[in-house]
Formats: sequence, C-alpha cells, structure tokens
Amino acid sequence: MILLKIEDVTVGYTEIDILHNVTVTVRSGEIVSVIGPNGAGKSTLLKTVFGILKPRNGNITLKEKHITGLRPDRIVRKGISYVPQVENVFSSMTIQENLEMGAFIRRDDYSQRLEEVFDLFPVLRERKKQKAGHLSGGQRQMVAMGRALMLDPQVLLLDEPSAGLAPVLVSGIFEKIREVNATGVAMIIVEQNAKEALKMAHHGYVLAMGRNVLDDTGEALLANDEVGRLYLGG
Repeated sequence: MILLKIEDVTVGYTEIDILHNVTVTVRSGEIVSVIGPNGAGKSTLLKTVFGILKPRNGNITLKEKHITGLRPDRIVRKGISYVPQVENVFSSMTIQENLEMGAFIRRDDYSQRLEEVFDLFPVLRERKKQKAGHLSGGQRQMVAMGRALMLDPQVLLLDEPSAGLAPVLVSGIFEKIREVNATGVAMIIVEQNAKEALKMAHHGYVLAMGRNVLDDTGEALLANDEVGRLYLGG
C-alpha cells in the first residue's frame, strides 16, 4: 500500500528552484533511501515533506490525503516525524527529558511508548538521567531518533543519520535504523554513505541537480554500474 507520495514537487528558496518535478513513493513498512551528490536537493526534499518549505508545484499525500504545504506542527499530528542532521537534541536536558519532549502533543499516558523507545535503545535507558550534551555523536543520534519515535509515527524522515560519526559508530546507527523499521515504521533516509543506505533500502532514488535521475530497488541500484561509478566510489 502506498503510504506517502511526493509527486512532481518543485520547491526552492526565494527565486531559485532546488527541486524540479521530483517524485518519490513510500509504501507501508519500507525504507526508502535517497542518494546523490551534495547540492542535489536531498535535505530540501525532507524539509518539504515536513512542511518547513512549501512547494511551488506538485502534491504530497499521506494515505491519499493531501498534506501539501501544511505547517510542521500539523504534519507531526498527521503521523510524520523528522530528525534533522544538526542541532537535533536539547543539550541541556537529560535523555529522558529529550524523549518526553518528543511526546509534547500527546494527551494520553505515553509511559508505555517511553519504555518501548528505551527497549529499542537500551543505552539510553542506562543513561536516562545524563545530559544529552555530554553524549557521543552516536548516542545523540539515538536520542534524536528516539524522540521522533515518541509520537509513534507512520513515517520517519532521517537527514544524514551517520553524518559526523566515527566509522566504528556508523554500523551501529544503521543497525538501529533497521530495528526501528522492523517495528513497522516507514522511512525516508537521506544519506551520504550511499552504499550502506542502499544496502538497507527496499527502494532507492538518485537525485542530481534537483531532479529524479534513477529509481529502483536498493539491491538493483547497488548492482548498477553507473550508480556505482558516480555515487558509490566503485
């Protein structure tokens, strides 16, 4: 079932278009990875889905209902959460306080959801009283993902989840992404580590100069000679 559809979206800053008629489809339970060179418009795509930027043209639907141009606070209530690349934790708050901030619009008892997030990220439970500003880069990324999951989203948008992490931590973050996906959360992942992003993707899209260049299964894109030469260092 198609869960999220971004169709022929054009968006930009001031007078300059960054995305040109971009189309991306996410089905229930899928990981969709978006790769491409710097400046291709990958992060712009996520900001547009989340309502930070408003498209000049095109449509975005969630379960066949239009969400094009809605404010981020309304997008969150519809079931989409977003983890930006930078400044994605409250450094002066504890881990638990960060996670509780993720439930800010909930009016029910979210204690069970908090325990589920701690189950996904056991290291956060162990350090839940520690200030987020004192954590490693990998642990901060887990806090940011955990906070986004507190609303039990249908779709999670991840912008460069491995950026700035030591190589030894990158595989751990990607494994956590797989675990989150296994709970049924669909994802769009923008990632410079294109090879790893495609390895875990059900479907992948290649953007260049703000346009769709290619899309296929993650496995097929990994095996594509042109993709390997241009984007995978092979």
